[in-house]
Amino acid sequence: METMSPTNCVDATSLAVTAVRDEAQLPGLAGQWTALAGDVVFRRADWAHTWWRHYRDSRSRLWTLLVHDEQGELLGIAPWYVTHSPRRGRVVRFLGSGEVCSDYLTILAHEEAAEAVVTRLADWLATEAAREWDLLDLTGVEACDSAVGQLGQRLTAHGHLVDSQPDMSCWRSELPGDWDQFLSTLSTSRRQRTRALLRRSIDTGRVVVHWVTSDSELERAFAILVELHQKRRRSLSQEGCFASARFTEFHREMAAALLAAGRLRMLWTEWEGRPLSADYSFVGGDTVYYYQGGFEPELADERPGWLSFAVSLKSAIEEGYRAYDFLRGDESYKASWRAVARPLVRVRIVGRQKSAVLRYSTWRACADVRHWARQLLSRVKGS
Repeated sequence: METMSPTNCVDATSLAVTAVRDEAQLPGLAGQWTALAGDVVFRRADWAHTWWRHYRDSRSRLWTLLVHDEQGELLGIAPWYVTHSPRRGRVVRFLGSGEVCSDYLTILAHEEAAEAVVTRLADWLATEAAREWDLLDLTGVEACDSAVGQLGQRLTAHGHLVDSQPDMSCWRSELPGDWDQFLSTLSTSRRQRTRALLRRSIDTGRVVVHWVTSDSELERAFAILVELHQKRRRSLSQEGCFASARFTEFHREMAAALLAAGRLRMLWTEWEGRPLSADYSFVGGDTVYYYQGGFEPELADERPGWLSFAVSLKSAIEEGYRAYDFLRGDESYKASWRAVARPLVRVRIVGRQKSAVLRYSTWRACADVRHWARQLLSRVKGS
């Protein structure tokens, strides 16, 4: 007879919830946190803790919830913080939210205990902690995420208003074991143009690919990434991600940590000695996550973006990765690489206090008015 592990039959009522409010406690949780997070970089302790150091401010406080069993074993973590505003009250968000755009965020739990962990968290939020929050605003959540879905269902049963809205999708390409096999899945024109592009650039040596394997290479690659990304965005009259000092310093530190952990996958290309493109990605399990890039707009005729993705995808396949995730954003180029949408949602759960319900109702009404106004303006412009 198979022996069942202690977490297979967890009684939710036997679990204890505590809130981490002091960041000095975070380093001691890193090992257990990372074990619960698995291979998704955005869920891991180093990503969340580094983000908090860079993005905390006077309006925010740490509010990460831990769920333990009766023996003191850590079974689950809600990696959250609280920010306060007069308009929306005390808003609970995932660590990593905002301009960093962390994807696939969720409540972390041992698989066998996940249902009990989420049930206990929901009951605790609805009772013991009911006066500590006004709104859960959870972004970067996959539409099929069972933990956040169950949290919403349980809090609905407690009388909370739950509003789940579609967000931008992540896009993922499943990778076969062979580059030619992958090319065969592309459209005829893209397949032919990709082969021709690689022949005239990489095969001839006109374009050289540099992979980051050391701290000195990272320093150079990161500078190229920032320069090319910002230059490309300015050419489109956009601000660019790296206009934010906090964003830049967060990723400078995070990239170094990922390199040390063997999880960074970063490259830049040079056209006849001149920086052409940069690709900032990381890996988790059998998946490559493409996070950000940039290319030289003055060399757009060399198709630097297309070339960079072709190099990265080909290398990923040859290295044995089984998926290439382009992450959040509905840009059309992702589907051209046979990526399939993985819908994300934004889940808002409203506290039961009258002030919380009033705040949210007012905000929702104003948001609806703004939405319809934009729709009307768009129709008028189009007529």
